[in-house]
Amino acid sequence: MSRIPSTTPPEGAIVPPRHPKAPESGSKIPSHFGHCFGCGELHPTGLHLVAHVGAAQDLTAVFTVTENHQGAPGLAHGGLLSLAFDEALGKLMWLIRSPAVTARLETDFLLPVPIGTQLHIRAEITGQVNRKVYTSAEGHLGSLDGPVAVRASALFVIVPMKHFMENAPKAYLDHVTAHPELLAFVDPDFEINP
Repeated sequence: MSRIPSTTPPEGAIVPPRHPKAPESGSKIPSHFGHCFGCGELHPTGLHLVAHVGAAQDLTAVFTVTENHQGAPGLAHGGLLSLAFDEALGKLMWLIRSPAVTARLETDFLLPVPIGTQLHIRAEITGQVNRKVYTSAEGHLGSLDGPVAVRASALFVIVPMKHFMENAPKAYLDHVTAHPELLAFVDPDFEINP
């Protein structure tokens, strides 16, 4: 049986510096695709998660739990909460200007999240080793000062942009063609070194 990688940064991991061309603190991180279930404004029942850049290698994000997001009656579905954290943690890659995929996501559910609640997420990069980027987040009910309802951590692996482009449907490629700034977080000189 193979070993499952951890989401805890190993000894010697460093928190990478913010890329000089990363979005400025306080700015909204754009949706990578309008129909994304996590952050797309065009998805009719999606989370519509909105994220803003923090002061360091961090961000805050928020979404409102609606009846479209319930599992048990009146409560957010755990899988959709995991999706919200995957989305928020993934948006951290804008800060280092590196396309990446989720390799592992761990989510701990501490309190129920009722529909009608806003979940406020604070996420940060906790370390990087080569192509592996380690992240963690907390989700607070009602405000960033509210009770912690969910904690998550994830391991992302930096991949070449062609990974996304070769697998993208025509609608996405058309969207990116119309909005090239969505790919602007990728440094054109960035090379993947395995």
